[in-house]
Amino acid sequence: MALVFEERPMSNAEYAQESAAFDEHGSSFGNPPETTERRGFVAVEDGQFVGASSGLVQVSTGGYSPYFFLTDLLVVRAQRGRGYGARLLALLEDRIREMGIKRIWTWTAEFEADGFYQRQGYSVFAVQPGFYRSGHARIGLVKNL
Repeated sequence: MALVFEERPMSNAEYAQESAAFDEHGSSFGNPPETTERRGFVAVEDGQFVGASSGLVQVSTGGYSPYFFLTDLLVVRAQRGRGYGARLLALLEDRIREMGIKRIWTWTAEFEADGFYQRQGYSVFAVQPGFYRSGHARIGLVKNL
């Protein structure tokens, strides 16, 4: 039978097979299978959404990964400049520190929050120049908790 390469999305069964193969491969190097857990905070004022901070941590039989991926930090435009973003981030950092997580990392655009994160104690670990259509860079930041 001939090998065929098809450009198409994987089926659910194919994705499950791929995931099982990755788990098996990782286990052969001493890394047990993991699941992902989302943690976060939401800011609400008078019943209206103001902002949120959230992200993902990998969980295995050995507990939480030492790294937390901050996927979202947002304060609605009308509420910015009041310290809500720093507070949402600090609450999340405190919570994940309590969970035994040692580092938090994120991606941002150089036109967004690069300076904000550095003022919160984050260090740049990667810069991807011209990542966005506007020509701006994508910046990776990390902080030891």
